[in-house]
Amino acid sequence: MASRSIARTDFRALVGDGVNLLRGCARLTALALVCAFCVAAHLATRALRLRSHWPRRCLAVAARICGAVVELRGRPLRDDVLFVSNHVSWLDIPIIAGATGTAFVANSGVRDWPLIGWLAGLNNTVYVDRTDRKGVQAQIDIIRQALARHQPIAIFPEGTTSNGLELLPFKPSLLEVLASTPRAIRVQPLRIDYGVARDLAWVGDEPAPRNAWRVLTRPGRFIVRLECLDPFAPAEIGDRKAVAAEARRRILAASARGASGV
Repeated sequence: MASRSIARTDFRALVGDGVNLLRGCARLTALALVCAFCVAAHLATRALRLRSHWPRRCLAVAARICGAVVELRGRPLRDDVLFVSNHVSWLDIPIIAGATGTAFVANSGVRDWPLIGWLAGLNNTVYVDRTDRKGVQAQIDIIRQALARHQPIAIFPEGTTSNGLELLPFKPSLLEVLASTPRAIRVQPLRIDYGVARDLAWVGDEPAPRNAWRVLTRPGRFIVRLECLDPFAPAEIGDRKAVAAEARRRILAASARGASGV
């Protein structure tokens, strides 16, 4: 009896009141319908041997359904670019992909998430196992192959999510890909800021389903500012550690400008 009571309590804590339940279910239904339409359009476009923009459109609409109104500042590069971004939420992926058309380097665990993993796979996400320190070179090779196809790639060098107020140290290991690329690749730092909605950050030991439900049931819309900062040639900066430090410095500078209202 005690275990059933605990289970009911946990379920109620996750689902919330009736309004939240309706809101969450409505958004899940909308996501499913949009995904079904976009997948059909994507497959039809590919069957005609045309370039498909449907994954990007799907992710942009998915972010909108979740309540995000993206305010894009600056101009993202379209090809031969490695985006380097801070990381606040799983919602970063549809927001950034929808605005830039990039694919992502994500933890292999994301592949198994319901709906989110499927959406990420539709967008050519490159999966890596961050716990496999011995397999870093294989991960770099996977990223290099994606860049060789002119696919924009984005990485989250913090290696995890932060609370949106602080920027964690950057891990430079995957930036080793820039040491040998099929053509000149530029690095473009991105800064994502959830503003008043930074409480949606996925931090600590919060289970993924609970965080996803918090996002889906948040009332109203919220503005997410995505800043595309000035790109730079990594060869002019130095090795991977220097590139990581420069990208982090630029994101910190943009955060400082944002805090001062500039």
